[in-house]
Amino acid sequence: MTGLAAPNEVVTRALVRRVDVPGLDRPAALITLDNGHDHTKPNTLGPAGLTSLDEAITAALAADPAFVAVTGKPYVFCVGADLTSLPLLQDRDQALEIGRLGHRVFARLKDSTVPTFAFVNGAAMGGGLELALHCHYRTLSGGAGALALPEVSLGLIPGWGGTQLLPNLVGIPAATQVILQNPLMQNRMLKPKQAAEMGLADVLLEPADFLERSLEWAAGVVGGETTVTRPEVDRDMWAGVLYFARQTLDQRLHGAVPAANRALDLLESAKDADFATGTAAEDEALADLIFSEELRSGLYAFDLVQRRAKRPAGAPDKELARPVTKVGIVGAGLMAGQLALLFARRLQVPVVLTDLDQARVDKGVAYVHTQIEKQVSKGRMDKGTAARLYGLISGAPKAEAFTSGHSSSFADCDFVIEAVFEDLTVKKQVWAELEKVVGPETVLATNTSSLSVSAMATDLEHPQRLVGFHFFNPVAVLPLLEIVRGDRTDDATLATAFAVGKQLRKSCVLVSDAPAFVVNRLLTRFLGTVFAAVDAGTPLEVANNALDPLGLPMRPLALLQLVGPAVAYHVGGTLHAAFPDRFAVSENLKRIAESGRPIVVDDEIDPEVASLLVVGDQPLTAEQVRRNALEALAQEVRLMLDEGVVAEAHDIDLCMILGAGWPFHLGGVTPYLDRTGTSERVTGRRFLPPGVASLPA
Repeated sequence: MTGLAAPNEVVTRALVRRVDVPGLDRPAALITLDNGHDHTKPNTLGPAGLTSLDEAITAALAADPAFVAVTGKPYVFCVGADLTSLPLLQDRDQALEIGRLGHRVFARLKDSTVPTFAFVNGAAMGGGLELALHCHYRTLSGGAGALALPEVSLGLIPGWGGTQLLPNLVGIPAATQVILQNPLMQNRMLKPKQAAEMGLADVLLEPADFLERSLEWAAGVVGGETTVTRPEVDRDMWAGVLYFARQTLDQRLHGAVPAANRALDLLESAKDADFATGTAAEDEALADLIFSEELRSGLYAFDLVQRRAKRPAGAPDKELARPVTKVGIVGAGLMAGQLALLFARRLQVPVVLTDLDQARVDKGVAYVHTQIEKQVSKGRMDKGTAARLYGLISGAPKAEAFTSGHSSSFADCDFVIEAVFEDLTVKKQVWAELEKVVGPETVLATNTSSLSVSAMATDLEHPQRLVGFHFFNPVAVLPLLEIVRGDRTDDATLATAFAVGKQLRKSCVLVSDAPAFVVNRLLTRFLGTVFAAVDAGTPLEVANNALDPLGLPMRPLALLQLVGPAVAYHVGGTLHAAFPDRFAVSENLKRIAESGRPIVVDDEIDPEVASLLVVGDQPLTAEQVRRNALEALAQEVRLMLDEGVVAEAHDIDLCMILGAGWPFHLGGVTPYLDRTGTSERVTGRRFLPPGVASLPA
């Protein structure tokens, strides 16, 4: 990167035009941000884009307008800085200058003597939202798809004024939510109504005629007919809110995300610092963080989620996919109910559940109906959509569903997924019976979490149409879908699975038919190492807290409780049978599973569960537990890559981010193993070359 010129920048141009607005004696100046692409490639601001905006502001003000307004191309206002240019910065001075350039250009809107407006017509994130915050007034479209300051999730801070402007506009509790809490909660976005109620926008307008209404509203403000009132910010609670936020971050992240602490410091200074001092501190923080390992891991993770997840490695030609007009689900339990709602909602096709008897079927369908009702009551679904979903979801007992001939409710299904007990014999029996009912090209998908897809298909007449389709619980929240190719799965079946996964809005990763696939195999090895330490005599609290420096979303015992001790024990048994030298069977885990008691209650380990354990007399320190866990992960990842379970280390990281919630600041798992030297210590080499998910050598 020479100077601040970014060679690969997709330049967002700022285009100025004069607009006649009824009621005003002279035209307004409208600046439209547009990078020349459709909404699938959103506006971003790199050095050239900021320069274009600077020139546009100069031209707009030179025309002596009634007001200046900034808006975006259809569906997109601006989603922030051009992240592709950040790794090209060669030194801290360049990093400082990119922050200062943004501040200098945006400040012209804040300091203008001519009224300035942001017409936020679509997605506004990061620097895009900060641009809007610099304007004197803001209108917001009810159709804006994404509103956020997500920088902390990447390892940055809002570096173009956000930490100073936002708390002084909406108050410190709301600012802390937007700048810290939301980014660290899987990058939660604000909905337009939330943003307006928070005070981010002065008025919320319908998307259909948003620009016309925004111009009309701005004319009213300029002409004095419309008065904008904003509640006074409560400054007395500032210190208390930040104290609580700092405590919460320390308990959850344990210092693993430097950007979070820098953001807290900047929010603290925003109470009393003048704007120039506050933004200068943003520049310094930005320059420090740009040259951090956490940012490089965060940018790598962001790229995986935004790009690689949308173009799955090894997926067959999508033209081979067969249409799916009806879905069958074998099982009517909790997982089946979640799947039924997801398939009906996303595919908009009939979905039929089946189970052993009518009572179980009725219970399953009732569960789905209850979930729909909850969506309506929370305002997340309108009544028309709910009525349509009620009509799409039905159920039939096994005796009816598995009857040969046209009377079977499964006979015309194009895609059938099973969610029955995790036992190979049971699943093989389901497919054997079902194959007599459905057509020869119906895709049979198993939601197994650990069993062999190839073994499941051995006795089928058409084994080529069986595919692994492994969801993660809760289905509506976790975006990963592991698509498993068995020994005989054909390309048409695989292509259909990928097409359905995309329609379900899941991120699909192709994995080979290896025990427990990716996420469960790694988590089982990870948890197994922690439990081995407990079995040896390490106190539960020490083992549970040993991984805190990684800043994982939950501690090992909370994760075990979420997965379910019985499920973990079952998957562990499958992996022990395949790899007995690396996956032990813990009798203590079996005792916990059989007790049926929760391990953790209100963040405290249940003493009754602890009393069940039979342990040795060789306790480990927290550092030893952590080292053993990381070394086990490094060994397992290398073996999985050597076995060809996935195409590259990138896919393992993508799976851990999307299926296990491992954070961006770790880059998934392999960048952290490289960063700590664990990869080379255990396997003799790095997983990724220097400069990929890390600072250049």
